[in-house]
Amino acid sequence: MPTYPVQGLGTAAAIAVGVASLLYLPSGLFPVLGVRIARTAAERLDRDLLLGAAIAEVLLTLVYGLAILAAAVLVIIWTWRVRKNLEAFPGALPTLSPAWAIAGWLAPFANVVVPARVVANVARDSLWRRSTPALVGVWWTSWLVFHFGDRILALVEDQRYSRLTEWPRSETEFATYVRYYQEALDARLIPTVACLVAGASFIVLVRRISTAQQDRIAKATQAHETSVSSEIRDGGRSALAGTGT
Repeated sequence: MPTYPVQGLGTAAAIAVGVASLLYLPSGLFPVLGVRIARTAAERLDRDLLLGAAIAEVLLTLVYGLAILAAAVLVIIWTWRVRKNLEAFPGALPTLSPAWAIAGWLAPFANVVVPARVVANVARDSLWRRSTPALVGVWWTSWLVFHFGDRILALVEDQRYSRLTEWPRSETEFATYVRYYQEALDARLIPTVACLVAGASFIVLVRRISTAQQDRIAKATQAHETSVSSEIRDGGRSALAGTGT
């Protein structure tokens, strides 16, 4: 059965996940800066500052979106490769087909369960574990908390922001922006922490699984080359014996 190299791809996926996790921080914790900007705007009655804060938050979210998209592509390819390699490993017991390593991330509803099952299966058979490593549960739980928490908060914050006065004029109207960012900060702490935990735990999983599979592939390659060399030597000796040399 063919095998696929995963060490380099795993490193690239781990770096991409780490970068995306760190880039979420400026977006997730933007209300810290938003409170200061809103207070300054209230003191000066400067609506342009509030507009600048809104534009800055959109740009930070856009940068994070591009980073998570790049990370997602690398992670999906890595997941497919490590799952495909199981078919070449004696003793491995893969459950879901390699197609689910891709479709599981993309299919609605299935993406809540399938990626965790695929990675759990890969972790068991790559690391020679009878049970699923606890780190898989930590990663997937924190990812779900972050994924759904961030989406729900985005919807709630959009509704709250739409109720603010578009062009505030009085101190009272400016003060509503201060309260908006203060309340947003408290709510965003949970998905922000969950994002960091999910990113860190997945990076560790990717590194461990990639290293274990690459070592196994290397040993199998060495064994195959040794076997071929032995066959060549034995064949040469047989040929010499047949000629009476």
